[in-house]
Amino acid sequence: MWAAYLFVLISFVSFPQALNAFRHGDTYVGISWLSQSFLQLVLLPIIIVGQNVISASQDARAEADHITLTTLHEINVQQLKMLEQQQAMLKQQREILDLLQRVELKKPTPGKD
Repeated sequence: MWAAYLFVLISFVSFPQALNAFRHGDTYVGISWLSQSFLQLVLLPIIIVGQNVISASQDARAEADHITLTTLHEINVQQLKMLEQQQAMLKQQREILDLLQRVELKKPTPGKD
């Protein structure tokens, strides 16, 4: 931002000549000073500072998004492990149920002899 202040001072060096020419009817010199000296010298550093501010905020947002996505990935990995454990437990329960049903079928029924 200090460059913008410096360029304002530099552009005002030629301002009296441009103003004098503008008052005498030479609009080209006045417009030329405004567009070439003032606008280009002053606005360019201001635009660059604005871009740097925007870039910094975008970098911060990207870092926050990265942290969020990494955390979500870790949560998903934990959920998958839990689902695998549940699936193994359900498989064991199914095996126990099948075993109990086979034992129940092989057991002789009293009174059928």
